[in-house]
Formats: sequence, C-alpha cells, structure tokens
Amino acid sequence: MAEMMVEVKDVVKKFRENMALDHISLSFEKGKIHGVIGRNGSGKTVLFKCICGFMVPSAGTILVDGKPVKPSAPQDMGIIIEEPGFINSMSGYKNLKLLAAIQKRVTDEEIRETMRRVGLDPGSKKGVGKYSLGMRHRLGIAQAIMEKPPLLLLDEPMNGLDKHGVEEIRELLKELNREGITIIMASHYMEDIERLCDTVVELDQGRIVEMTAADVRE
Repeated sequence: MAEMMVEVKDVVKKFRENMALDHISLSFEKGKIHGVIGRNGSGKTVLFKCICGFMVPSAGTILVDGKPVKPSAPQDMGIIIEEPGFINSMSGYKNLKLLAAIQKRVTDEEIRETMRRVGLDPGSKKGVGKYSLGMRHRLGIAQAIMEKPPLLLLDEPMNGLDKHGVEEIRELLKELNREGITIIMASHYMEDIERLCDTVVELDQGRIVEMTAADVRE
C-alpha cells in the first residue's frame, strides 16, 4: 500500500462569505511529483498555505507524514509561496546563512553547494536588492531545499526564469525527486506539469474538478 506524504481531509477555508476551499479531500503519495493547477482564485495558494501551517482551515484535517499540521510551528518541508522575504542589502549567501542559523541543520559549505545547484555564485558580494527576478527566485529555491526536507511545496517555481533557467530548475526538481523528495507544485505552465508531474489535481472555485495521472513524464 502506498504511503502518503500529505493527506487533506474534508478541508474548508472561508474568508467571511468567500469559500476559498470547499470540502477538499485528496492525498499526495510519497516520492512523487504532484501538480496542482487552476486559474487565479481557484484555491491553489490557500491550499498550500493550509498544508504548511501558514493558514488554519475553518474545518477539516491536514496530515503531513501522518502528523497533524501545527499552525505557526516549523514544518519539516521546503516552501516557496509568493516571493520569499530577503534582506536586500545582504548577499544571497549571507541571507541563506542567516536563515540556516535558525535550525542549525546545514553547514556553510552545504549552503554554498545548494547555491551552486540552483545556478547562483555563493562568492558574489552583490546584495539581493540588485538581483534580477529570476535570481531572487533561484535564491528562494535554494532556501527551500538547503536543509534537504522530505517535502517541497512550490507555488509557481518557474516564475521570472528565462527559458534556460526553466530547463535548469526542471532538471533540479527531477534530481531532487530521484533523491526521494516528494514535491507538490502549482504552475500555470502545462509544459511543467506534463514534463514533471506524476499526478495532477485541478481546482476551480475552491473545489476539485479533476484528479488524474499526468499524460507525459520524462
């Protein structure tokens, strides 16, 4: 029987009269790449924020690796939801070193190696405020993966990247998945979903409209 990394059980999220998630139930199997698609306002980002504990569901239960999600508590996952907040005057390496000091799980050399994996120079003194959008996004991915979490939750991980950058990050995600990391990603780009994902769930107005296995996977 397949092991589930994330289980979403009859989850509701309301903002006053707006039903952002309408009795959502789904599971994401360990060791696979899962895609979540839908138009703006479909509920993708709200679902992600509930999974990682940034938001508390109005009703229902979410389990990550068999354990209930605890709001505001550190979750054992790498997260990109919206643009990460970095200190603009500091270099990319110094930003990651500052964040790594919170849990003290990674060494300085592991931070440098993670930056190289996403195509950034750890020796650069350039402040993050002078980074291009694509460079900031690469740094966000480095932040998400540097502690080698068992789960990555990525909301539009290709935003701001040029064609070459998109190919590099696709290959990185496939490599991370081969290392055993479960990935859940939202993307507007069907090519990302088709080339990367084992399963796909489509949301519309807070409801699941379709769940399928992806047609194509390299």
